Amino acid sequence: MTPLDIHGPDIEGGADVTPAATGALSIEGVSAGYGAKAVLDNICASIPRGEMLALVGPNGSGKSTLLSTIARLLTPTAGQVCLDGKSVHRLPTRELARRLGILPQNPVVPEGMRVFDLVARGRFPHQGLFKQWSAADEAAVETAMRMTDTLQFADRQVDDLSGGQRQRCWIAMAIAQETETILLDEPTAFLDMRYQVEILDLLHHLTREHGRTVVVVLHDLNCAITYADRILFLKEGRLASDVLAPSDCTPALISDVFDVEVLVAEHPQTGRPFVMPVSRRMGRCE
Repeated sequence: MTPLDIHGPDIEGGADVTPAATGALSIEGVSAGYGAKAVLDNICASIPRGEMLALVGPNGSGKSTLLSTIARLLTPTAGQVCLDGKSVHRLPTRELARRLGILPQNPVVPEGMRVFDLVARGRFPHQGLFKQWSAADEAAVETAMRMTDTLQFADRQVDDLSGGQRQRCWIAMAIAQETETILLDEPTAFLDMRYQVEILDLLHHLTREHGRTVVVVLHDLNCAITYADRILFLKEGRLASDVLAPSDCTPALISDVFDVEVLVAEHPQTGRPFVMPVSRRMGRCE
């Protein structure tokens, strides 16, 4: 799967307009699941354009399911997801791919593919039967690779790169797609500390300098608190809290969502909360 795989049926008759939608991206009473198994229950949130939203919660809380529903990879059983008031499930597929890109967990690259060719796949929604590769496509790919510091890898095979380098290439592909909204599922998973910081700095830069809306699933709560403008805490498929200010990430909230006692201190660099779990077995180190 690639960021271009925006699945789901096109519904005839145009897009529904929802006057109540106040943000670039709105999640309106969404429930979803897989077959008879319900996962999400009545999730509501509105994300203004140019902000980073982090989805956090324990394993099985519904983070990836919510991201898949936003991306139209999964059809909700109730509610809807809207871009500027238009239901994503009523947008034509190519139009949606021009407006919303997704980077799933563990994306698969064809064997032997060059980095440039991978990033160039982001231009697919801008192609057509009579519109072939153009100077604008070339410029978009080069810009995306410069932003992600991957231009130096252009002629190398993706499989030859480190995990962090490959992840930057995938993000370059999503940037080349030139969508206003980018969805990422665990983009820092299995990366060491250096590459985690590089990826999150890049995503933060996309919101601040390029006005992109970023929705990202993160396991590391401290990373979410440090980088996100807004955090949705999920627990057992429900919205436990919609946090608009870092100071609202209280020990009581975190302990309730993750079922673990925590200490919260102030980060000396950012001034934001820094969360430390309390071991139930270990005593104080001497």
